[in-house]
Amino acid sequence: MDTGRTGSPPGRRARGPRFVIVGAGMAGVLSAIQLQQSGLTDFTVYEKADRLGGTWRENTYPGVACDVPSHLYSYSFAPNPDWSHVFSPGAEIAAYFEDVARRYGVEKYISYGTEVSRLTFVDGGWDVETATGSRDRADFVIAATGVLHHPAYPDIKGLEDFAGTVFHSARWDHRVPLAGRRLGVIGTGSSAVQIVTAAVETVGELSMFQRTPQWVLGVPNPPIDEDQRQLFRSDPAAMQAVRDELAHTFEANFANAVVDAESPEAKLLEELCVANLEENVADPVLRAKLRPDYRAACKRLIVSPGFYQAIQHPNARLVTDAIDRVEPRGVRTVDGTLHELDALVLATGFRVDQFMRPIEVTGRGGISLEQAWSERPTAYLAVSIPDFPNLFMLNGPNGPVGNFSLIDVAELQFAYVMQLVDRACATGLHLVSASAAATERFESERVEAAKRTVWVTGCRSWYLDDRGVPAAWPWSFDRFRTAMARPNMDDYDVVPA
Repeated sequence: MDTGRTGSPPGRRARGPRFVIVGAGMAGVLSAIQLQQSGLTDFTVYEKADRLGGTWRENTYPGVACDVPSHLYSYSFAPNPDWSHVFSPGAEIAAYFEDVARRYGVEKYISYGTEVSRLTFVDGGWDVETATGSRDRADFVIAATGVLHHPAYPDIKGLEDFAGTVFHSARWDHRVPLAGRRLGVIGTGSSAVQIVTAAVETVGELSMFQRTPQWVLGVPNPPIDEDQRQLFRSDPAAMQAVRDELAHTFEANFANAVVDAESPEAKLLEELCVANLEENVADPVLRAKLRPDYRAACKRLIVSPGFYQAIQHPNARLVTDAIDRVEPRGVRTVDGTLHELDALVLATGFRVDQFMRPIEVTGRGGISLEQAWSERPTAYLAVSIPDFPNLFMLNGPNGPVGNFSLIDVAELQFAYVMQLVDRACATGLHLVSASAAATERFESERVEAAKRTVWVTGCRSWYLDDRGVPAAWPWSFDRFRTAMARPNMDDYDVVPA
């Protein structure tokens, strides 16, 4: 769609189509901005929380940051010259989204504290029901519900018996003091590593409970000095050049490396991770405990310049014995040791297979989303589901969640979706959804291509579905960009509303 257009295309109904956007995180704010810039202003963004921001609103734990460079993890149309670091902290990212939303007039379209509970396709459109009892009607629904959203809680006996405070990393309890306290962290993913690195010098004792070690890439995170920021403010072209360079580097050295396990880039990543471990962990026993037995980037690669230093801090302990149960005074491991704690953090990740759920979604012919996804979540090009017409997802199932900036992904997907909207509205309202045949073909090709990725080289990770197949885009980012450039309408069912 030509985002500079302010009128409606020939044949579009005089009132224009009505949109509902579900979620006011990164992708929801993007959708609201792009709809406005396309001259489409009949929409509402439903957000269940009391402010926007998505994952950056909900994750406020010590050390929270993005593992994509800040100048790349920002909207292409709203660069930020004032990022403080190469990888900026979470609060700064949340403030960025809030500022962009204000500057682009998004706030007036957001209905806060309004959780969408049901979407029902009936009579050529979508009935929208919310948990507050309000109702809406839309021609198009854009699901911007995110991926890292629903916390995953571990099944550990006795969690409810703990006498201290226990909470998930995405539900951080800021009322709990850390200074001088005994803190336990369950998990070894990005959140756990960031928490340990940030908190180790504040707490009295820190115990990190490791089930599986992680490869860590020791990328430095220097501050961006005032001279650089002033340059970016005065010369947007200089900031764009930095973004372009980061995009090229990230794509060539990482995004495309993980989809080809035998590529030179994948092997270089592994060499860098091994060197980081061997050069920065002096104790051979600890080094052995921290060394994974799988390929680097098989799990999502951890980016941290200081984790190995943090876990070697005098008050830090890496616990590798399995957890038997949680007791009132702490965590007891299978060797019989009781690790006494004052607070316990569950840095155990997210339920990444939820997407729009738990919203009850009913499509054409009464088919429910639960039925359509009874085996596992699927979507054609991560955007459209057969029999759910005029409902489109941003960062839906099987997209490039594991190997690029999700903002760039969402921007490409939204431009693609708006071409489908144009097609649907070209001569009166039509219903557009991916065909079952195209979706099955895409899924078959995706599963076959996934066999060549680094994600299937011997680890368990949140990328893998119930079959052990990576639930992610298994090709290069160039291929994704090409796929998003123009819809192949032969792969869609298009019928009058």
